[in-house]
Amino acid sequence: MGKLDGKVALVTGSGRNIGRATVLKLASEGAHVVVNARSNQAEADAVVREAQARGVKALAVIADVSRRDQVESMVAKALSEFSRIDILISNAAIRPHKPFTELTVQDWEAVRGVVLDGGIYCARAVIASMVANRYGRIVFLTGEGAFVGGSGRAHVSAAKMGLVGLARGLASEFAAHNIRVNVVSPGSIDTSRANPEWYQGRPPGATGIPLGRQGTVDEIAATCLFLVTDDGGFVTGQTIHVNGGVAYY
Repeated sequence: MGKLDGKVALVTGSGRNIGRATVLKLASEGAHVVVNARSNQAEADAVVREAQARGVKALAVIADVSRRDQVESMVAKALSEFSRIDILISNAAIRPHKPFTELTVQDWEAVRGVVLDGGIYCARAVIASMVANRYGRIVFLTGEGAFVGGSGRAHVSAAKMGLVGLARGLASEFAAHNIRVNVVSPGSIDTSRANPEWYQGRPPGATGIPLGRQGTVDEIAATCLFLVTDDGGFVTGQTIHVNGGVAYY
C-alpha cells in the first residue's frame, strides 16, 4: 500500500530534472500521474513509461502553461482519463538572466507567463475537481533567487515570489475544503541546464552551502511527497526551503 494509492497527480514541467523525479516519487507511492512538457514529447513519453513501470497509470500531455487555453485543455484530458485531479505540482519554469535596464516588456511577460500565470492557470483549472472531492494538495516550486535576489534575475525573482503570495491566499481560502497549498523553494540543485550561458560559465555549485554539496532532485521530490501526503497534514500556506542550510536573513 502506497501513501497515495488511487490519487491522481499532475506535475508540470516533468520531462526532466525535478519534475521527472517528483512524478516518479509520487508514482512509487501509488499515484496515477499526468506528465507535462512544453514541447518535448519524447521526454514526456519516457517519463510515462518509467511511471507505468511502477504499476500506475500515466498520461503525457504537451502544453505550454503560459497559455490558459492549453492548460485548460491539458486538465480536461486528465479529467477525461482519470475523472479527478487530487494533486498539482506546479514546477514548470524558465529563468533567463538579463540586466534590469535591458529588460523588455516581452521579457517580463515571458517569465511571468510561465512562472506566475502558469501557476494561477493550473490552480484555477484543477481547483473545481478538488473542491468537489473535498481533497486537494497543491505545491508551487519557486527558488532561492526569489529570496536572495541576484543580478540579472529581478524579473524571475519577482514572478517566483508571486507564487508565495498565491499559495498563502489559496491555503487560507480553500482550507475548509480539505485543500492544502504550499511552496517548495529549492536551493542549488544538481540538474541539467538547458541554458548554461545564463550562468556566464559559473554554473550553480556548492559554494556557501553549509552541508557542503548541492541538493539532488530526489530530495526535492521527497519534500513534495511529504507535503502532499498525510505526513504533512498540518502544513499549509508555508514555504519549505530545501537548500542545505543557507540562511537568507
